[in-house]
Amino acid sequence: MSADASSEKIILGLDPGTSVMGYGLIKVKKQKVNLLQFGVIHLSKYSGHELKLKKIFERVLSLIDDYHPDEVALEAPFFGKNVQSMLKLGRAQGVAMAAALSREIPITEYAPKKVKQSVTGNGNASKEQVAAMLKNLLKMPSQENIMLDATDALGVALCHFYQGGGKAKASYKSWNAFLSENPKRVK
Repeated sequence: MSADASSEKIILGLDPGTSVMGYGLIKVKKQKVNLLQFGVIHLSKYSGHELKLKKIFERVLSLIDDYHPDEVALEAPFFGKNVQSMLKLGRAQGVAMAAALSREIPITEYAPKKVKQSVTGNGNASKEQVAAMLKNLLKMPSQENIMLDATDALGVALCHFYQGGGKAKASYKSWNAFLSENPKRVK
C-alpha cells in the first residue's frame, strides 16, 4: 500500500486456466476492501490452444481497460503430474502476464497454498472453503452458481492485498524486469 493510506487501489486477481479462467477485482480504500467485479472467461468453446491464448490476452486487456487496476495478482501454476497440462497452464498464465505488462501494470504471482493460507488461515483449504470465506469477507451475493474459478481469482486479489500489495518475491513491473529475473524461462 502506498504511503498515503487514503489512496485508492484496484487489484485484479487472475486464476489462469485453459478451459475456464477466473477473474476478480477489488478496490482498497483506507484499508477497506470492496468487491468490484468477478467472473469467469469460458475458453472451452474455442478450438485450438492458440485461439484460447488469444482470447485470454484480449479479455485480460479488456478487464484492464474497463477497470484500470493498479496491480495484477496471478495464481502461479501448481506442479502436477501431467506435463502437457502444466505447459498449457503456464502458457495461459504467460499470456495473462503479457497483457498486464503490455499496459505496464505490475504483476505478482502467488502459490495456491499461499492464497488459501491468506484467505482462510489454512494452506490446505478446499476451493469451497475459500469461496465461503470470501462470501463473508467481501459480503458477496448468495448465489449457488458462483464459479470456483472466480472465487479463486478473488482470493488471489485479496491475498495480494494481505501480503502488502506487490511486496511479494515474484513481482515484475516490466518485461525487462521479468526477463532479467527469469533468464532460463526465455528461449
